[in-house]
Amino acid sequence: MEFLLAYITWDVNPDIFHIGPRPIRWYGLLFAMGFLIGYFLVRKMFLREDAPEEWLDSCLIYTMIGTIVGARLGNVFFYDWAYYSANPIEILKIWNGGLASHGAAIAIPLSLWIFSKRVTKKSVLWILDKVVIAVALAGCFIRLGNLMNSEIYGIQTDVPWAFIFARVDAIPRHPVQIYESLCYLMSFGILMYVYWKTDFYKKRGFIFGLFLVLIFGFRFVMEYFKNAQGGFENALGVFSTGQWLSIPFVLLGIGLMVWSNGKTVQSEQELLD
Repeated sequence: MEFLLAYITWDVNPDIFHIGPRPIRWYGLLFAMGFLIGYFLVRKMFLREDAPEEWLDSCLIYTMIGTIVGARLGNVFFYDWAYYSANPIEILKIWNGGLASHGAAIAIPLSLWIFSKRVTKKSVLWILDKVVIAVALAGCFIRLGNLMNSEIYGIQTDVPWAFIFARVDAIPRHPVQIYESLCYLMSFGILMYVYWKTDFYKKRGFIFGLFLVLIFGFRFVMEYFKNAQGGFENALGVFSTGQWLSIPFVLLGIGLMVWSNGKTVQSEQELLD
């Protein structure tokens, strides 16, 4: 990384090292770090509420499956269906890239609903109110992984902190990966504060709703700085694909926060019921 005029030239190798022919990439490392740190964050919440620790491993597996499968299918159906419908075998090649957070946002609640039915026998909102705090931090790491890959970059700009992604072109662009990463880190901080410092964690669904409003509200705004990602934005015109997909999540989040005000849990034991 070096400075060129007022801009930052970004030419980072996405590979950390190789094990034989297989590269170990910054993206994969940061992705894994998000899950690992998230595991310990959720564990602390389980301990606070005296939830069985043996649920944790199953929760991690269900969350990982929901994240990877959902994000992959989200990219397939929302952003590049024309290509994947003609080349269906490529859907399985996730190592070639192509994950969409909106797909993960659909699949994670579905996978945790199955987890709740099979393992905890509790409302899915109980686990969602915890897992989404870790997911917000994981989103921060994933966007830094996108930065290391020189992907999901911003539109052209002349701001002094613009990045020239040398592996893409010579155009100064918004480092939107950093913008989003900071937004998700801020969301994580707010959610952690709400869980640990207020009684809102006793309102089933409130933290999950707040997560949706924060993450996808920020995502909607960040799309104005982001290079076109494809999908159906050309057909619908006014907003980008990411913005159209974010609107329902923000509305759902607002609805959950309002609804949850009448769902306050009165005792610690009720948290486990």
